[in-house]
Amino acid sequence: MARGDAGHEHELPPFSHQLNGWFMWYVRRFLRRHFHAVRLLTGPAGGPGQPDLDGEPVLVATNHPGWWDPLVFLLAGATLYPGRMSYGPIDAAALGKYKFLERIGFVGIEPGTWRGSARFLRMARAALERSDVIFWVTAQGEFTDPRARPVAIRPGVGHAVAAATRGVVVPFAVEYPFWSERCPEAVAAFGTAIRIADHPGRSAEEWTSVLAAELTATQDRLAAAAIARDPAAFRPLLAGRVGVGPAYDTIRQLGAWLRGRRFDPSHGGESGGHT
Repeated sequence: MARGDAGHEHELPPFSHQLNGWFMWYVRRFLRRHFHAVRLLTGPAGGPGQPDLDGEPVLVATNHPGWWDPLVFLLAGATLYPGRMSYGPIDAAALGKYKFLERIGFVGIEPGTWRGSARFLRMARAALERSDVIFWVTAQGEFTDPRARPVAIRPGVGHAVAAATRGVVVPFAVEYPFWSERCPEAVAAFGTAIRIADHPGRSAEEWTSVLAAELTATQDRLAAAAIARDPAAFRPLLAGRVGVGPAYDTIRQLGAWLRGRRFDPSHGGESGGHT
């Protein structure tokens, strides 16, 4: 368990594994209800897949296309790195409405203030000293369309990485396209992991520029895969809803049965014969 930061402002807040387990059950159920699937773009043909974090502290710099982003981050962290706790900044005003989130890794930050910037840097520094944590940062700082270019990230992210002496920083892109089902897909991709110690002396401004370029490349690669609509290019992290609705799907099922076909609730889905 992470140590508390009450009186320890340079340490991460306490983390409740029990509460996090309950919340992840809710997250998975909620995502299944609202998405056809949550998918991770794979490598090598698709570029970097799931990075090997090799026991290093990790900061993940993400884009921020929508409300769903933190839930996708939590799912990716819990599914791909189950031995790590996911932490990340959130608007302190929003956190005040849901105090339990403080116990599962959400760190309250006052955006646009010196106090908020200072606390973000303290929390990022604490996270980059721990190999049992992933620190997820929406590097754009506000909702931004995934196709908007150039990709701009907040300078605080560059300052946080420049202040670290070890760990890795990884770009992560997400977007929510509609393919052939009623519900959208949630698709995500990791970029190339950068080992901080391999770039001593790199300034905060240089890190900001590098991370913006890497996040752009990751978003571009994900966008191309989303447009191609090829599920085989992705690893499924969660399967969600298929079909149109109970009434219409019942009619489709009956029609498939009368034609001697196996019913598949996905769009256009009939296959094989009776079983």
